[in-house]
Amino acid sequence: MSYFNRSFYWLKATPIGQHLTKVTSGFLLCLMVAMSAKFVSEHYGGPVILYALLMGIALNYLSTEGRCVAGIEFCAKSILRFGIALLGARITIEQLMGLGITPIIIVLVSVPLTVLFGFFVGRWLKLGRGQSILSGSAVGICGASAALAVAAVLPYNKDAEKNLIFTVVCVTALSTFAMVSYPLVVTAFELDPTASGVFLGATIHDVAQVVGAGYLMSDEIGDTATFTKLLRVSTLVPVVLIIALIASRWGKTPTSTGPSGFPLPVFLVAFIVIVSINSAGFIALEVSEFMVEMSRWCLILAMVGLGMKSSFKELAAMGWRPIALMVAETLFLAGLVLIWLQF
Repeated sequence: MSYFNRSFYWLKATPIGQHLTKVTSGFLLCLMVAMSAKFVSEHYGGPVILYALLMGIALNYLSTEGRCVAGIEFCAKSILRFGIALLGARITIEQLMGLGITPIIIVLVSVPLTVLFGFFVGRWLKLGRGQSILSGSAVGICGASAALAVAAVLPYNKDAEKNLIFTVVCVTALSTFAMVSYPLVVTAFELDPTASGVFLGATIHDVAQVVGAGYLMSDEIGDTATFTKLLRVSTLVPVVLIIALIASRWGKTPTSTGPSGFPLPVFLVAFIVIVSINSAGFIALEVSEFMVEMSRWCLILAMVGLGMKSSFKELAAMGWRPIALMVAETLFLAGLVLIWLQF
């Protein structure tokens, strides 16, 4: 037996090798579906995250039994957290400070108010507190990415994954609608380019739709909208940390904790470290771009895995209340920012 074969069989016998063997089939399946979703998005338009989710749901039966189950679970959890950590490569402190004081104040006020609004209205609609916070965070911060990050620190229960999938579907649909309609809003209210960019960046849910709406109007509006959106994304760290601290009192969460039981998600620490290193200029542009692209692929893979663990039947059974909540949160956020900019 050659040295290569002996090394291969030795690795396969180790715990790491056994884990890799167990997750390979499901991982490759998710990767294939993710590549298909990317192809459809690039050639026919539309959000790749939504395509990945819907394609995954269509293959729901593969997550119930068979060789792919472990790999699907790996993509839906481990790959997800790794992708969230890499999001830090998109942000530097210098970019955020360059926006000026007005966008910073608007974001620091609107994000927590939207989360709180979602929580209280959700409870009024008789929805679970976890689902209410998840919904408010997705609308208030950065759409699907925020939903994925917040879901990772909420207590796990039988409805957790179903709530996450439903939230991602709704927030993606609302973000696409906002991308088309909000440029008409800023035109109707005759906002100047800076105010228009701040409104788009502070209200549209997903980064891609913010970029699309902003640069559809002008380069100046697009730049302002993008940086305002990055400021919202940066609030993901403190918001998720606060939610993790609160949720730790509700029940068992799926995140790593410190030796004293203090909830400190590893992916959140990694996010903060990457933002700090990137802000200090220690990450080369090529490396930063690679990390951002890697983050996109990780989130696409995670959405495929999450989709495979859900079904249209389960989502339809959730009723009208979660949709009503997310529409109300979207209107609340848009109205709040618009009134602020008017006065």
